[in-house]
Amino acid sequence: MRRFLLATALLCATLSGLAGCKGPCRELSEKLCDCSINSVEKEICLQNASREESRVEPTPEQEAVCETKLAGCDCKKIETAEGKRECGIAREGGID
Repeated sequence: MRRFLLATALLCATLSGLAGCKGPCRELSEKLCDCSINSVEKEICLQNASREESRVEPTPEQEAVCETKLAGCDCKKIETAEGKRECGIAREGGID
């Protein structure tokens, strides 16, 4: 599950490439990093998010999706199917 969260945070970070300010996708990726089980994993997640942000810029449509996910994303529910959907990390048509 930790790898899945890290991969998901990286995906979100990939979608958050606004230079100089944090867009909704970067904020969402950081929120997902906050769900890491310890400070070392959180720091690695944040570093990866930052690296991906400098590499890829999200589209306005992707930023809009991230914006809708920010308020509902909650680490306490991240292990549930509902929580994954609310954070935008549920697999489409797959098992959560």
